[in-house]
Amino acid sequence: MQLWVGLGNPGTQYALNRHNVGFMVADTIADLYGFSPVKKQFQGWTQEGRVGTAKVLLLKPATFMNESGRSVGEALRFYKLGVDALTVFHDELDLAPFKVKVKTGGGTAGHNGLRSIDQHLGPDFRRVRLGIGHPGHKDRVHGYVLGNYAKAEMDPLADLLGAVAAEAPWLADGNEGRFMSDVATRLAA
Repeated sequence: MQLWVGLGNPGTQYALNRHNVGFMVADTIADLYGFSPVKKQFQGWTQEGRVGTAKVLLLKPATFMNESGRSVGEALRFYKLGVDALTVFHDELDLAPFKVKVKTGGGTAGHNGLRSIDQHLGPDFRRVRLGIGHPGHKDRVHGYVLGNYAKAEMDPLADLLGAVAAEAPWLADGNEGRFMSDVATRLAA
């Protein structure tokens, strides 16, 4: 079993925030692959299903971004999974809007959700970095990240979510290179 975590903040007021793109990806994957109905567990919301041949538990922590590690750690411990089974989908300021990169390990780049997971589990988990771009000055980051996607960004956002979900079987198989390549190809079309 793999644990795939979409990071975001709970509540309708945050639903379209750039910081919630991880939640959006989790929802899109659940819809595309016909995952089970939502259950409340591990201080969050879970859904089970298959992506390709892999059994996947999707988790959206309800702890707010800054405490995501509590929820993720609880789920990993319950299923007796190591961090090698963990994939975290999150927004990335240092990546151009609607670009996708995958890496294992590394720093948190000031991302409070990643920082929380790192504190609970260490840094050696797989991250799917979903580019939101940078507002240009560090004083504008907080409002930008917690701001909604603009109307002009809705079509590219839908394309991004669809591409990530459609190519998710490559992630499930551990083929990050093919995943990134095929997502990029879909987004360029």
